[in-house]
Amino acid sequence: MSSPTADRDLAVDVPEVRRLKGQGTPWRERFFQLSLWASLAVGVVFLASLLIYVVVEAWPRLDSRIWTNFPDIIDPANAGAQSAIMGTIWVIAFTALYCLPTGILTAIYLEEYADPNRWYNRAIEINIQNLAAVPSIVYGILGLGVISRGLGFGQTVMTASLTLSLLVLPVVIISSREAIRAVPQSIRQASLALGATRWQTIWRQVLPAAVPGMATGSILALSRAIGEAAPLLLLGGLTFITFNPTGVQSPFTVLPIQIFNWISQSRAEFVSLASAAIVVLLVILLAMNSLAIWLRNHFSRRW
Repeated sequence: MSSPTADRDLAVDVPEVRRLKGQGTPWRERFFQLSLWASLAVGVVFLASLLIYVVVEAWPRLDSRIWTNFPDIIDPANAGAQSAIMGTIWVIAFTALYCLPTGILTAIYLEEYADPNRWYNRAIEINIQNLAAVPSIVYGILGLGVISRGLGFGQTVMTASLTLSLLVLPVVIISSREAIRAVPQSIRQASLALGATRWQTIWRQVLPAAVPGMATGSILALSRAIGEAAPLLLLGGLTFITFNPTGVQSPFTVLPIQIFNWISQSRAEFVSLASAAIVVLLVILLAMNSLAIWLRNHFSRRW
């Protein structure tokens, strides 16, 4: 048992020891913190400047015409992006339908059933990690050669959805695996000890606890897909459509392609029109990210 004198000496010496250990380093720490703040300021200033520029340019066209009217090359004052907005909704909806079940089921297999010592399971994991870093244009080449021409789907909503599904599938798998891995093993062991099967444990215990992470990762992956233009341009996405898609076999255009088309026009009116479409796309992205935050907060659990 320590004496009061020793406790008093310790209380006096601890700050002194901390001060001695910190001699010669505070200026480095301050310089490092200043560098971090400067980097953050540069990014925020450029982002704010870009957003302000886009909103100012789009302000004359931020009205109902942008989502009620169809594109018009002759009269940009009355042109809109209804076909691009509806095409974006169609493509992203089927992208989610294709990639989310596949990605989540793959993550369940790799985390709960796969034997890491098997060579084919290791090969699957390596390929998933490598595919997550492949440029999007490569997926466009794959979609053009295999899905559009090889399978004969042509330049349709289905081709675009399958190509974007391949693009974001590695992200969905990796985020779902991390969410499943974050569930404590004690939850699984307790469920199995009470007589539940492995599938009952996964379905009733693991998946509900992993919903926040899987939902957040999935929506962020779809947010990436909604802003992709390069693979869809390579697939032959049309830049001028005056009708909405009616099914998966319909021709399509999306907001990034429509923005690319308008910004390449010579007349100044199209700059304002393209900026308004950019604002609409940002609003959709913000809504999707807000949904991801709400799902994470609503279903999150503290262990």
